[in-house]
Amino acid sequence: MTGGANDAGHSFVPIAATTRSGHDESLHHGAVAVIAADGSLAWSAGDPEVDVYVRSAIKPLQGAAMLAAGLDVEDRLLAVVCASHDGRPEHVAAVEQILAGAGLDVRDLENTPSMALDPSEADEAVRAGRGPSAVADNCSGKHAGMLATAVANGWPTAGYIDADHPVQRVILGELDLRVGPVRHVGIDGCGAPAPVVALGGLARGVRRLAVDGHPVYRAMTMFPEMVAGPTRAATRLMRLVPGLVAKDGAEGVFVVALPDGRAVAVKVADGARRAAGPVVVAALRSTGVDLAADALGAPILGHGEPVGSVRSLVGVG
Repeated sequence: MTGGANDAGHSFVPIAATTRSGHDESLHHGAVAVIAADGSLAWSAGDPEVDVYVRSAIKPLQGAAMLAAGLDVEDRLLAVVCASHDGRPEHVAAVEQILAGAGLDVRDLENTPSMALDPSEADEAVRAGRGPSAVADNCSGKHAGMLATAVANGWPTAGYIDADHPVQRVILGELDLRVGPVRHVGIDGCGAPAPVVALGGLARGVRRLAVDGHPVYRAMTMFPEMVAGPTRAATRLMRLVPGLVAKDGAEGVFVVALPDGRAVAVKVADGARRAAGPVVVAALRSTGVDLAADALGAPILGHGEPVGSVRSLVGVG
């Protein structure tokens, strides 16, 4: 969180708890913004307009900005531009295809090298003697899209992650229009600019993509497996609720939207990713979405076996 206008002591309230062996163990504070089909605020927990680093949850809107600036890729590739992918072969191949289409290759990527999020792919890389790489990093699709956008406009590719590069200026300007004021810009884990915006603005921005049937919405809902991975929350939720677009981000941020206008954005104050999913599910259930309360449950383990769970304290549990 950042921004002097927000007082964390008043912006966040209890939104989730973990239970171990029948006794509550941890309490997670946060904020929730739930948008009704007509675009009004249906309900909220904490301050729905709290300024937060929205991290990778902003990628659908960054992708929309790249399209507006001339990025031209097929839907499957656009989905990976908006992704925090697993680093599976299909993800890496898609990133390489975006780069090749722009006359570039993985050496042009400036994102932070990392291992694939998919454990089996990371293990395979270790067995093959490969270390962290930029293309395996979960943000490489976004970076490939930024590079392709730069090429489409004749802008330099070197230094494309700098906040004053034309690609980043275009993206931040588009976010101002779609989300509301960008209050601050930091550096994300991948090295690209990390904007701070209002949580409710994130919900409204992604909602607009869904309502308009924007190409980003179409790509992400057509290819949910490219947005994350088969066991990951965003992909699972999009498969469970046809037509739903979902994107999570680091430090407990999650946004979802439906084409009828319903949308939810969540920020877990302590950054606990495990709490965000159950709260999103409870919020969606409160708007009438048919989901099991434990659809994105994160089991609490004891001696390797489930002994508890994370439950939402808001919405419909």
